[in-house]
Amino acid sequence: MTNTINPCNERNEELKYCYKYPHPSVTTDCVIFGFDGKKLQVLLVQRGNEPYKGCWAFPGGFMNIDESAEEGALRELQEETGLKDAYIRQFHTFTAPQRDPRERVITIAYYALVRIQEVKGDDDATDARWFTLERIPQLAFDHDQILQKAIQALRRQIHFEPIGFELLPEEFTLMELQNLYEAILDVRFDHRDFYDKMNKLGILEQINETVHPTQKNEAKLFRFNKAKYEELKNEGFKLII
Repeated sequence: MTNTINPCNERNEELKYCYKYPHPSVTTDCVIFGFDGKKLQVLLVQRGNEPYKGCWAFPGGFMNIDESAEEGALRELQEETGLKDAYIRQFHTFTAPQRDPRERVITIAYYALVRIQEVKGDDDATDARWFTLERIPQLAFDHDQILQKAIQALRRQIHFEPIGFELLPEEFTLMELQNLYEAILDVRFDHRDFYDKMNKLGILEQINETVHPTQKNEAKLFRFNKAKYEELKNEGFKLII
């Protein structure tokens, strides 16, 4: 049996990266949210190169040719924060032709929810800093728009998934949970109503430990009950508070 060369295969190999249409570059950007117990914060990195040298921006970078957008986002997140298994969610793709002055760049944006105490800046994040939403500096590129879209997406999603628990310690007080929801939704809740609604959902599991937020007060500690949440999700979970 003689081996034959398929000219179509050779042609396909030649055209693997060559088409008659211009190729835009593709990046991923990651809006990294953290929670300090009272306020929602965002991790920004200071750019060391042009364009926008010295300006603050979201961690991100160009996708490798052999990785998906999610793989690229997770890689960049690990390089910037040291986190390997963070919760990320894609929320928008930004395609304005002039969004990057260097060339035509499309970015696929994700938000990540991390525990601030677990973030350790790697070599790529020497100039990384947490900012509260009230103190965000002017951002590079179209990252102001990306931030607003990320906040909108986070506020929508928190009604359908208990994603906020990704921002809390494994064990937390109900006051910490209320502070988190208030920080994300930018609203204020009545303490009793909030506690009653959370307790009725059954997604909180009280543990036999307490903490003392002040010398006079003692607070119970809770964990997130993932099994109960999975039951509620199958029934069409929606958190209305």
